[in-house]
Order: sequence, then structure tokens, then C-alpha cells
Amino acid sequence: MKALLLVDLQNDFLPGGSLAVPEGDDVIPVANLLQLHFDRVIATQDWHPVDHGSFAANYVDMQPGELVELAGQSQILWPVHCVQGTQGAELAPDLERSKIEKVFFKGVDPQVDSYSAFFDNAAQRSTGLAEYLRATRISEVFIMGLATDYCVKFSALDAAQLGLRTTIIEDGCRGVELAEGDSKRAFDAMQQAGVDVVSSSEILASSNFLPAAEGMLASV
Repeated sequence: MKALLLVDLQNDFLPGGSLAVPEGDDVIPVANLLQLHFDRVIATQDWHPVDHGSFAANYVDMQPGELVELAGQSQILWPVHCVQGTQGAELAPDLERSKIEKVFFKGVDPQVDSYSAFFDNAAQRSTGLAEYLRATRISEVFIMGLATDYCVKFSALDAAQLGLRTTIIEDGCRGVELAEGDSKRAFDAMQQAGVDVVSSSEILASSNFLPAAEGMLASV
């Protein structure tokens, strides 16, 4: 079976959010349309405690974009975002949720960040997603969301490493682009790891995906 994985479609990553991804809201209609064509739909949410070690505000005289060491890893510092229980951590209000079967939370440990939907950055804590996919016999994942150059990229790399057939939906992703070209480099890295890249139109034109229920397209 094929699963659609929606990565971090949360308010803080949308325009007006504390860590807004440019044009991040453009991927929401893509997510709503594609959900109708998959056996299973899964989502992730960044779910940080307020004292998370990736927040620049938790250090003296440090700014977003600077580097520290966290859990033995080089860590970019970010603005405070997606704090547990806040409006910024909630899924986008325009995101269709009726087909989302399960949401996996990441970044819950204040001592280590978690870009990937599968594991934390130290590869010590599983979110439970890999186990869920095995239990539900899903062998193929299509990934989209925010942001291309961080959470989407690391989720795709882990999925491929786990032996899942992995595809990125290019027009369903947007990047942070801390440095110009980061998104392109992310796509290059994913493809080098064996990840396929397709457009949403290719999925919709393919006979290998579920047809949308009659009348449902008009509602999304």
C-alpha cells in the first residue's frame, strides 16, 4: 500500500508564523487534493517543549541561524516555534484532516532536535512512524510538506534508509532557504539516495492511485 506523509503543515511554518517558510501555504491545497488518492494519510507535527535546545531564545546572546552543539550534533538555532499546546504548533486550519489516520510528534526531547519524521537527530529516539508503517504493511511513502531543506529531506533520507520506496512530491514542498540553493541541494541529496521526485499532476494522472470519491474534489 501507498501512504502520503504530510510533514509539519503547522501554523508556525506558514506566512505570519514564527518560522514562516516562504510560500508555505501554497502546499496546503496540494495536500488536500492528494489525500483523496492514497490508501493511508499520515502527518507529523513539530512538538517542542518551551525549553528546547534548538531555540535561540534559550541561550544568552545567541541569535537564530547561529550554531551550537546539541546531543553531539551541530545544531542550527531557530526562533521559538511549534511549542506544545500553542496555536503555532497546530495543523494549518485549511488542511483537510478527515483522511489523516495518525499524527506523529517529533522534537519532544529538549536535549535533541528531530528533523526527520522517523528519528531524532541523534538517531536514538524513534517517533514510532517506522513501526507503524511496518505494522500496517506500507512499503511505499510519498512525502510532502515543510520544509524541503530540513524536515522533508531528512524524513525522505530515513525512509529510503529503512528500505521504503520513497517519493517526494516536488510541488508539495517549500524550503526555508537559509542559504540560497538549499532546496536544490536537498533534492539532489534525496535523489542520490534513491528517492524519486514527482509532481502532484503526475500522481493525479496515474492509474496507480485511488480515484477520488465522486463529489469530493469540489470540496477541497
